[in-house]
Amino acid sequence: MPSFSSPLVKGRLIRRYKRFFADVELIDSHPAGPKSGLDAEPPVVVAHCANTGTMKTCGEPGSIVYLSWNPDPKRKLHFTWELTEAPDGGLIGVNTARPNAIVAEAITAGQIPSLTGYATLKREVPISRESRCDIMLDRDGGGKDICVIEIKNATLKLDHTIAFPDAVTSRGLKHLHELSRLASEGVRSVMFFLVNRPDGEVFRAAHEIDAKYALALRQAAACGVELMAWRTMTTLIHAGIGTELHVQLD
Repeated sequence: MPSFSSPLVKGRLIRRYKRFFADVELIDSHPAGPKSGLDAEPPVVVAHCANTGTMKTCGEPGSIVYLSWNPDPKRKLHFTWELTEAPDGGLIGVNTARPNAIVAEAITAGQIPSLTGYATLKREVPISRESRCDIMLDRDGGGKDICVIEIKNATLKLDHTIAFPDAVTSRGLKHLHELSRLASEGVRSVMFFLVNRPDGEVFRAAHEIDAKYALALRQAAACGVELMAWRTMTTLIHAGIGTELHVQLD
């Protein structure tokens, strides 16, 4: 769910390593209380990082971050890195397991006008032997009038723009090619960028990081793939959809 299941814990990022781990010095008290065994100073925990990108401009050491906590004994890491404070205020959503739920909730609530009027919404639907789309909308439930949506979490800030990707992405390139194929076959196809931070004026492809992806995005648009960029409205309680941004094609 887009809402956080428990109060987030404030901390200061020490380092991120091996992609999936982050050492965080807690600023708030540990949610387990004195039984946590973290009464000594400074209380440092290892948090899971679901983001596989470089996290440039949203994961620098020393940043204020917010962690969710799940005491399930089956989990190896009970903390998950959810948010980073932006330099000028506001929150950046860095947990890439959440954007699909945020967008699905917004579509269901009718908050994205161009994606209303569909009878059903399904997630993780196969569109080829090797690929699944993040969301499939079906206007009447019969499978004849569908909309296929791929979602990407955009957090990279370059000057006054928000860009994607923050690292070369062969997987993202594959998704663009799949959308282009579907669009050329007459299937409504949407590349949806969730701008998960409060700053930046427009969205664009990060051509200086992945020129192949930027080219494929332009080609996808030429094939009829719809490009959408919407900013989140994020608090320490809930992450939801906000306002639409202009997509700038280089």
